[in-house]
Amino acid sequence: MNTVEAKRVLETALICAPQPVTVRELRGLFDDALGADTLKHILLELQQDWAQSGVELVQVASGWRFQSRPEMREYLDRLHPEKPPRYTRAALETLAIIAYRQPVTRGDIEDVRGVTVNSLIIKQLEDRGWVEVIGHRETVGRPALFATTRQFLDDLGLQSLDQLPVLDDPVVQASMFDTLGLAEGEGAEAAESATNGEPEADAQAEAEVEAGAVPNDADASTTIPLDGAPGSQTTATGNKDE
Repeated sequence: MNTVEAKRVLETALICAPQPVTVRELRGLFDDALGADTLKHILLELQQDWAQSGVELVQVASGWRFQSRPEMREYLDRLHPEKPPRYTRAALETLAIIAYRQPVTRGDIEDVRGVTVNSLIIKQLEDRGWVEVIGHRETVGRPALFATTRQFLDDLGLQSLDQLPVLDDPVVQASMFDTLGLAEGEGAEAAESATNGEPEADAQAEAEVEAGAVPNDADASTTIPLDGAPGSQTTATGNKDE
């Protein structure tokens, strides 16, 4: 099969895929007749072919996918005017601590935030697919160690944790966490508190979680803005191994 035909096959498969596709899976389209390096080269060519389009081909933690460009948001929102789920500052601040200091225990999170972490907030982040238990610390009580997932990276449009904004750039941090559904303007506060260890009295925010005021719907992933900018849309909702 020549490169042109292989590119057509890859393009079709990625457009029709409901979630990111790994290079290993893409090789299966050709019965492994094409090597990984060849496929990656064709994918980069395909990426360039779509460079002037409102849709882009990107590589995230779980593989490759097509998604809308951030600048298309205002137009796409007219087709889907519903608002994405919003998360309290307490939830996003907890997520920020896990993302930047992982692996961490619940006690570590409480030490940074200066307040007790409501177990429902941890459960909310786990149900959303953003954090998971990866082990236990060998100390008294063997507390669970939390870390972020590939789904978390996918929803931010990142390939790895190395691409997270640097800790001394709160503006970029705020933008990143705003994309995950924090109310506008609170991303900066959450990022600053998470990285500087500022305590926050969040009894009201946690009460909202208990009362169900904050959405906790893991199936609402398609309404979460992606790729580090609000409003990017994609059909990718899964989480696959490389």
